[in-house]
Amino acid sequence: MTFVPEHQPVVVRAGEAEAIGHPPSSGRLIVDADATGGALSSQRIILADGANGATPHHHKTASEFFHVLGGAVQILCGDEILTAEEGDTVVVPPRTAHAFGAMPGRDADLLIIITPGVQRFDYFRLLDRLAGGEDVLQELIDSQERFDNHFLDSPAWKAARD
Repeated sequence: MTFVPEHQPVVVRAGEAEAIGHPPSSGRLIVDADATGGALSSQRIILADGANGATPHHHKTASEFFHVLGGAVQILCGDEILTAEEGDTVVVPPRTAHAFGAMPGRDADLLIIITPGVQRFDYFRLLDRLAGGEDVLQELIDSQERFDNHFLDSPAWKAARD
């Protein structure tokens, strides 16, 4: 059976996307899954020179699409470290370890789409509160099932980013 989402057309104007984070890692929450009938959720993430974006994790049910709008990024895909530059696209399948960060010496501007969609805006808000000391790490750990964001250890990522 094929998943066919049902939703009205979605239009998000540039000024309407919610801003999250603070340099060296910031972004915009573009579309959450509820607006697309579960088809996708999307964010734009901007990373300063060499900044980490996401620690190693996987999604049980979703693929994650990364399109580099500007700069260059390192992406963990399984045990491999890929380099993607402006105009490049990487799609990570479900259950595959992945992480991302700006290349050392470079900034990165990424469009990220998760499909099928998972309600993710609250996940990014939680990360923002953690960064500001307004929440505790245990809250993030406890949210893994809710956001289909399962953390893991990656020696390959540690070696590439240290």
